Amino acid sequence: MATLQGTPVLILKEGTQRTVGRDAQRMNITAARVIAEAVRSTLGPKGMDKMLVDSLGDVVITNDGVTILKEIDVEHPAAKMIIEVAKTQDNEVGDGTTTAVVLAGELLKKAEELLDQDIHPTVIARGYRLAASKAVEILENIAMDIDVEDVETLKKIAATAITGKHSEYALEHLAGLVVEAVKRVAEKVDDKYKIDEDNIKIEKRQGGSVADTKLVNGIVIDKEVVHAGMPKRIRDAKIAVLKAALEVKETETDAEIRITDPDQLMKFIEQEEKMLRDMVDKIAAAGANVVFCQKGIDDLAQYYLAKAGILAVRRVKQSDIEKIAKATGAKILTDLREITSEDLGYAELVEERKVGDEKMVFIEGCKNPKAVTLLVRGGSEHVVDEVERSLNDAIKVVKTALESGKVVAGGGAPEIEVSLRLKEWAPSLGGREQLAAEAFASAMETIPRALAENSGLDPIDILVELRRAHEEGKKTYGVDVFSGKVVDMKEVGVLEPLRIKTQAIASATEVAIMILRIDDVIAAKGLESKEGPEGETGGDEDSEE
Repeated sequence: MATLQGTPVLILKEGTQRTVGRDAQRMNITAARVIAEAVRSTLGPKGMDKMLVDSLGDVVITNDGVTILKEIDVEHPAAKMIIEVAKTQDNEVGDGTTTAVVLAGELLKKAEELLDQDIHPTVIARGYRLAASKAVEILENIAMDIDVEDVETLKKIAATAITGKHSEYALEHLAGLVVEAVKRVAEKVDDKYKIDEDNIKIEKRQGGSVADTKLVNGIVIDKEVVHAGMPKRIRDAKIAVLKAALEVKETETDAEIRITDPDQLMKFIEQEEKMLRDMVDKIAAAGANVVFCQKGIDDLAQYYLAKAGILAVRRVKQSDIEKIAKATGAKILTDLREITSEDLGYAELVEERKVGDEKMVFIEGCKNPKAVTLLVRGGSEHVVDEVERSLNDAIKVVKTALESGKVVAGGGAPEIEVSLRLKEWAPSLGGREQLAAEAFASAMETIPRALAENSGLDPIDILVELRRAHEEGKKTYGVDVFSGKVVDMKEVGVLEPLRIKTQAIASATEVAIMILRIDDVIAAKGLESKEGPEGETGGDEDSEE
C-alpha cells in the first residue's frame, strides 16, 4: 500500500504478506539458524542420532547431516537454502555436510550481531568474502601431501568418515574394504587417479553383523536364476549380456491371422517354438553358458536354456547390466542375430547363493574388475541403512583424497588454525570489513566447540587449550573426543581431504551472504481462490501476462 496526495494506491494484491528491512533479515537468519541447530548435535564421532518419522510411519535413524535435512519437511525459503548447502557438499565431496550447515548458521549468527551495530549487509558480505578466500589460502598452506599408494593413510581417511555412524566396532574392517574397492575401480590417467564411484555397487542384506560385510571382486545381482532346471553354479563362465527380450516379438503393425484348421494352428505354434529355439541355439553356438537379460525371458526359452545347461537371469536393471559388461568385458547386445564368441564376457564363477532370506547371483573373478560390489550386512534394517550411508561417505572421501592428494588433520584442528590466522590478518583490511573478517574467524571456532559439547567436554577449556597449542605452532592439534584431550590428530590418524574443508567454507559463506542480502520478503497467499468479479479478473490478467 502506498499513498499519493492522501489517496491510497494498491500495489500488491490483497492477502499478500510482506516483510521488509531488518525484520526480513532477522526472520531469514532465524530460520537458517534453526536448521543449523537441528543438526549441530550430530557433529563428530560422539554426535547424537535423529529419528525421522514420515507420514506413513516409516522410520529413518541417522546422524548423517544431509540425510536428516533431505528427510525433514521444510517450509521456510531461507531454511531450504541452507539445506541446499548440505546437498551441494554431499554431491561434491560426500562428507562434511554437517560442518557446512553448522558453519553457515554460525556465520549468520555473527552477522546478526554486526547488523545490530548498524553495519551494512554489503559490508559484512564483502568482509566474509575476503575472509573465506583467505581461509582457503590458509588451509592450502597447512594441507599435507599424501602418497596415494599408501594404503594405511587411505584407511585412516576412510575410518575418519565412518567413525560415529553405527559401525565403530567393525571400523578397521569397513575402512579396509572401502580403500580396496576404490583402488580396484581407480584408473590412472597422466599420473593422476580418476574414480567413478558408480562402479562401486552397494547391496544390502539384513542378517549377520556389520563385521560380515564383504567386498565381492565382481558384481552381485539382487535376482535369482529364472528356471529350477538351470545350473546354479558355473565355473569359467562365458557371459552374454542382452538388452533384447528372449521372447517372440509382436509385429510392428496390427495384423490379423486367420486360422481355419488345427494343422495351421499347430504350424503357427511350432513356428513360435522354432523362433525361440533358434534364439537359444545362437546363444549356445556362440559358447555362452550364462545369460543376463535386461528384459523378459519366455517360459519356453527358459526351458530350452535349461536344457542347454545355460544359467539365465532376467529383468536385470540397466545400471547392473552396464556394470556386468564393464566387469566381465562383455558387449551389451541388442540383436541376437549378430552374437559371436567375441561378444561374451568372462568370469571365473557365476553362482546363485542364499543371503539372508533371499537368493542373489554372484559374478566373481572377473578379468577386468572395474566394477565391484560391497555386500553390506547388519542386525536390522536401520543398521544396514546407516552402514550403507557411512560407506557411501567413505567411498567419496577416499576418492577425493586420491584425486587431490592433499589432506588436513581432523578434530577441529584446521578450523582453529584458520580462526587464529584470520584474526592476525583481519587488521590489515581496515575499515568495517575488518569487523566482518573477525566475526568470520570467531565463527570458525564453532566446529571444535560443537565437537567438545557433543562429547560432554567443557568447550571453553578445550578451546583455550587448542588456541594455546596452535599458537605454539602445533598446527595438527585437535580435539580427541575419546580421550577428552587436545592431541596431535595426525598421530592419532584422524585425517580428512582438504577439499571437504574448502568446499564447506565456500558453500557456507555463499549461502550466508545470499541470505544477508535479502531485505524484502513478499509472500502471496491464496490469490487464485479470490471470489468476486474483481478478484477473478485480476487473477486472469496476471495469468495471461
